[in-house]
Amino acid sequence: MSARRFRPSVPVTIATLVALAILIGLGTWQMDRLAWKTDLIAHIDAGLAAGPVDLPGDAPGAMVWEYRRVRVTGYFLHDHESYIGPRLYTGTDGRQHQGVHVLTPLVRADGAGTVLVDRGWVPLDRRDPATRADGQVVGTVTVTAIARVPQGQGFMQPDNRPDKRDFFWLDMGALAAIAGVDRLAPLVLQADDTPNPGGLPIGGRTIIQLKNDHLSYALTWYGLALTLVGVYIAFGFRRQDPA
Repeated sequence: MSARRFRPSVPVTIATLVALAILIGLGTWQMDRLAWKTDLIAHIDAGLAAGPVDLPGDAPGAMVWEYRRVRVTGYFLHDHESYIGPRLYTGTDGRQHQGVHVLTPLVRADGAGTVLVDRGWVPLDRRDPATRADGQVVGTVTVTAIARVPQGQGFMQPDNRPDKRDFFWLDMGALAAIAGVDRLAPLVLQADDTPNPGGLPIGGRTIIQLKNDHLSYALTWYGLALTLVGVYIAFGFRRQDPA
């Protein structure tokens, strides 16, 4: 009767060790991502739960202000507004409507420069400011908003068209040029849902969709590593014929 001995070949062992190191490395990377995402979600939840605070003039460490509620006082430069889109809005009829968000520079009353405010959504047929004149508020205003750090161009995002004031992503240099200033604050303020005169733009459009699936990904990689070990052991046993 033949017996079995654990005698895996050297090439198989080397290949298994390499694959095992990769799988464990991927699982560990996902665990690191899990810790980072958990801290990020906690930071966002704390920022959104807190009351608004006055935005400092220089907003040091822009990332510290990400998703924090802030307020700032100044006056809008409506003639220098731009648009970012496309953006969808779910109406009271439950249907989604196409539109854009209005980006308007706000000159701070405290002399601390100019900050860009995402005032909210307008439908495509109301993009022209003349069609929503009531919402072009003049004089000193206090804006309560959620601070966001602008992101650069994504992999699949088209180029902006600053000559038409059409933006797909936030190019702060081009937006500063449209605003007629040397630089904008390193944050974009997404206005809250305080109604504007005439109903437009519609604020409160900050969307927070942070998936946290890193634990399941980590378990998947670790599970594959265990499966690989099991397969290696199973195929490592060879029959040995009796002498």
